[in-house]
Amino acid sequence: MLKKITLLFATVFALHLFDSCTKVPITGRRQMNLLPESTMMGLAITNYQEFLKTNKVITGTADAEMVKRVGQRIAKAVTAYLTKKNQQKRIAGYHWEYNLVDDKTVNAWCMPGGKIVVYKGLLPVTQNENALAVVMGHEIAHAIARHGNERMSEQLALQLSGMGLAVALSSKPQQTQQIFNTAYGVGTTVGVALPHSRFQESEADELGLIFMALAGYDPNEAVAFWSRMKAQSNGAPPVFLSTHPSDESRIAHVKALIPKALAFRSTYGLLAN
Repeated sequence: MLKKITLLFATVFALHLFDSCTKVPITGRRQMNLLPESTMMGLAITNYQEFLKTNKVITGTADAEMVKRVGQRIAKAVTAYLTKKNQQKRIAGYHWEYNLVDDKTVNAWCMPGGKIVVYKGLLPVTQNENALAVVMGHEIAHAIARHGNERMSEQLALQLSGMGLAVALSSKPQQTQQIFNTAYGVGTTVGVALPHSRFQESEADELGLIFMALAGYDPNEAVAFWSRMKAQSNGAPPVFLSTHPSDESRIAHVKALIPKALAFRSTYGLLAN
């Protein structure tokens, strides 16, 4: 009897793993997302609204309008591309929001469902709309690639002994929400964010450049932006890139990706129009 139960459990678990295995758009990397994306988006709504209530949101300024404009153009381009490739399920249930927050930290993030925050401290480094598109494209890429889901799955296994998300939410809601926030970099102190892997950072660089190019922005601006980031960071990575410093290797990698981003724009047109 015990053997049958064990076999049944193993079969159900294997089917769950199969259902959870997806491919990241464009790169085609196979990934395992053990947490339901619908639940992740529900967490995002709750935590995003809480963040906005406890931080000063800037509205009605030229900078705030720029953040919304860049976000809208990239979101529109991403939606059009995924629809064209029959991958629109990747963003099912997304309700995009873009907010500028009055905080000097050099930071930005995007939660599941397209919940985006840009910190005011980032703008002196971006300096222009194209460079802001570099960062927002990168953060949107993390959400589209579901990197946070991957990291949160790992943290639930490490911190809560593999406890399922539903059980974790009911028995340890505060700790679970903290894991969620740190998985998406919702913090203003260096070291708060759970680090992306270097592979995830490289994947977000690639997708982000393509997304911004499809939205009509110039990916060549990425080289100048990362050079400015390198100069102002004094060797320390910004909060949202805690494990992948903006060093010469990153600049070289980004430079090598630019032709691919421009080729996507040439092939698919300006999808933000």
